[in-house]
Amino acid sequence: MTHGSNLLARVAHLIDTEVALMQRFIDLLSQEESLLIAGDTDALLILTREKTELYHQLQRQHDTRALLLGREGIANDDASMRRLCATLPDTMARWDKLLELAGVARAQNELNGKLIIERMQHNQAALSVLMSAGNQPQLYDAGGVARPTGRGRHLGSA
Repeated sequence: MTHGSNLLARVAHLIDTEVALMQRFIDLLSQEESLLIAGDTDALLILTREKTELYHQLQRQHDTRALLLGREGIANDDASMRRLCATLPDTMARWDKLLELAGVARAQNELNGKLIIERMQHNQAALSVLMSAGNQPQLYDAGGVARPTGRGRHLGSA
């Protein structure tokens, strides 16, 4: 195996691994969306740990590819990958798949970010209502039954 074919084999393997990891990452993002909609915070905490670890694995794969290409004086970008893999249609197809999956992951992550912001705004509004209600004096009627604020008699009135 020549140096060039060894490089191509290693790059192909790295791309295959990245595609598999990216697909798993997208699956986790989809699960995260469902949990955000359901409001299942306990499951979200567990999923977040798994998602973070998978993200780190993806980053390591990317860094390994960048380092490998960099040692050969090749940029780690789309144009360079297309030139490098021009004679390997299967590897080129997997590269295209990786780029497609990266776009899907980015869109799903943005959607989840919006869901998180929406959930936080809802929680903040609920907390504001509770805090506001907590600052209101409790009023009682003549029988000693609690009444919502503003429906009892004021002190000194007949």
